[in-house]
Amino acid sequence: MYVRSTWTAMAVVTILGCSVSAEVLAQTAAPRPPAGFTALFNGKNLDGWRGRPGGGGVFSPYVEAKFTPEERAAKQAEWNADRDLHWRVDTATGELVSDGKGVHLATAKPYGDFEFHVDWMLTQPGGDSGIYLRSYPQVQIWDPASARDKKSGADKGSGGLWNNNPDNPGRWPLALADKPIGQWNRMTIKMVGTRVWVTLNDTPVVVGQVLDNFFDRTQPVLPTGSIELQTHGSEVRFRNVFVREIGEAEGRSLVGTVAK
Repeated sequence: MYVRSTWTAMAVVTILGCSVSAEVLAQTAAPRPPAGFTALFNGKNLDGWRGRPGGGGVFSPYVEAKFTPEERAAKQAEWNADRDLHWRVDTATGELVSDGKGVHLATAKPYGDFEFHVDWMLTQPGGDSGIYLRSYPQVQIWDPASARDKKSGADKGSGGLWNNNPDNPGRWPLALADKPIGQWNRMTIKMVGTRVWVTLNDTPVVVGQVLDNFFDRTQPVLPTGSIELQTHGSEVRFRNVFVREIGEAEGRSLVGTVAK
């Protein structure tokens, strides 16, 4: 359960004679993660996040793994400079904002099995974004009402593993659970091994499906990698970004719930 007032009704309090929204006050305070979770975004700056090539495209973790230490340092400095051009913190609300251009925002720390919580909001009709898992695309975020993207399946809703093979049922969400453009959505993602669970606004939309390897369809995804927030042409906002690592016993139990 989230402890910030994001999920509570907005109240008005009086401080020093001024009426101030309690929700705004909560959003500008440091995020407080649920028990067992770590806040990945501190509401103030981009500490803990690195740039990684994006702009709607993809960058293979296999290519990155071949960098020499010198190449890695030079590339990361270049990517971080681009990050700072296109990602910012809205200091009035404590929200993480992408202008839709440039690099993705990737966790500096790699993760294996994890549970990831994030709030996201598309601010423009036709908006598009996503969450990369271990640097693989992706849990899809887009506008279900977009006429342009209907041919690609946007009308089915967000939360599906859109870059999966066409015959993988995880490609499409089980339900349309998106809030309208301009409203916040709450997403929870669990990943254990190659399997993924996604809940959007309290509705399960992917249940234990395999995330296919976009870069090599014949191989499973790598066991660790960054969690990435995608840029894809339009402004998107994030808040309440939390993660916890899933232990081996819990992971086995979770995978055991998937029908064979």
